[in-house]
Amino acid sequence: MPAYRKAVFGLGNPGLQYHWTRHNLGFLVIDHYLANFGKGSKLISTKFSRTSKVGSFLSAKPETFMNRSGVAVAELCVTYNIQPQDILVIYDDYALPFGTLRVRKLGGAGGHNGMRSIIDILGTEEFPRLRLGIGDGTARSELADYVLQPFSKEQEKELDDFLDQAAEAIDCFLKNDVDTAMNRFNG
Repeated sequence: MPAYRKAVFGLGNPGLQYHWTRHNLGFLVIDHYLANFGKGSKLISTKFSRTSKVGSFLSAKPETFMNRSGVAVAELCVTYNIQPQDILVIYDDYALPFGTLRVRKLGGAGGHNGMRSIIDILGTEEFPRLRLGIGDGTARSELADYVLQPFSKEQEKELDDFLDQAAEAIDCFLKNDVDTAMNRFNG
């Protein structure tokens, strides 16, 4: 079995009805990363995610739906003996304004069900993550409706730059470490 040093997981939901929604920002970032930094990437066979190998790294989009993301993350970590500190989970975060990103070494789920699934199944909060801001400053009683809606026209105008910055943060993490990515991207 080939050895992979690190893996990145972009969280989202499979299916065309979710493709261009705020909750699928993790998937969009993985696609953008592969298009810009994944020259020569190849799909590999996994049960619970759409996984590509890029040199000695893996990138994955879990196909388990958001609330069961931990199943796909655990599959790759166990299969390829990748430790939690060597993964980067990329996900939408309403607590941050749209277009903001934050790299963290560890932390709780912050109300995000995909992160809760990963924490529960891995049994630790100690893994790097890239939080992608989708908040618009409006208090919302029903957050599920907001995250499953398409980007607003204003957000679409900023999306390319946001995806570029997130892809660069992934590349920095993979080529260096989480501390370097935090120093460079947490401004």
